Amino acid sequence: MRLGVLDVGSNTVHLLVVDAHRGAAPLPAYSHKTELRLAEHLDKDGKIDQSGADGLIAFTKEAVELAEDKGCESLLAFATSALREAPNGEKVLDRVRSETGVDLEVLSGDDEARLTFLAVRRWFGWSSGRLAVFDIGGGSLEIAAGSDEQPTVAVSVQLGAGRLTREDLTVDPPDKEQVRALRRRIRLEMAAVAGPVLRAGKPQRSVATSKTFRSLARIAGAAPSADGPYVPRTLNRDDLSEWIPKLTKMSAAERAALPGVSAGRSSQLVAGALVADAVMDLFDLQALEVCPWALREGVILSRLDQLQPR
Repeated sequence: MRLGVLDVGSNTVHLLVVDAHRGAAPLPAYSHKTELRLAEHLDKDGKIDQSGADGLIAFTKEAVELAEDKGCESLLAFATSALREAPNGEKVLDRVRSETGVDLEVLSGDDEARLTFLAVRRWFGWSSGRLAVFDIGGGSLEIAAGSDEQPTVAVSVQLGAGRLTREDLTVDPPDKEQVRALRRRIRLEMAAVAGPVLRAGKPQRSVATSKTFRSLARIAGAAPSADGPYVPRTLNRDDLSEWIPKLTKMSAAERAALPGVSAGRSSQLVAGALVADAVMDLFDLQALEVCPWALREGVILSRLDQLQPR
């Protein structure tokens, strides 16, 4: 069957069309996205402003038409932290529903962690043993660990790269005091949730997903995305530690010139690198393997699991 998946994130709104059936890997057939940056369309009360809501509705209408053109049987639509946390999130969802016919499902942070873990488990398989999975989004960091398809521990922390950049890094390049204060904040908040993950046991495989981790791995020498999803990619702690001082001294424009870094994400890279560094330090990891599958694939796989066999 052909499915459309509409992913409304804090940074990007993405339509992915896949050919999929139970027992097989979803095969991407078409992709269309825009950097709407919904989390930056906030007023002084934290509400999504008119332009952000209008942009979301316009893209959703376009996604519906594209999904029909591509022959999708159904459209799975979900949203994450930007809509989850906005005080007027329900009103925006009502507008999307009434003006486009699309009912966006707002995932909880724990659901994000759980579904991302499912995708990683399916990608790497049972031979990976106990998995620890880390995903840096625009608004939050998801952490999940376990030995089965459902994680034993799944948590979400408000340590997204976009959020931290907006709240803590107000100059470009950031000054030393801002970087130090942000580093302290990240480690305090992450340490508060690390206990259950650490007590559950040391993972046999530690995995990173998301654009932030992919960009950091690419900067540190991992293969480019053009080489395809099956090329192993790793982010090493020593490489990251070497790059962080360099990244903090660069402007966003200079970071955008690095391999694997888009202009739209370059301003968030310092915050993302500090989160990644804290993950590897607090969880005592020397390296993270980068998985090409993440939340979107988890949503697709979960939906396929619910279908009756034909």
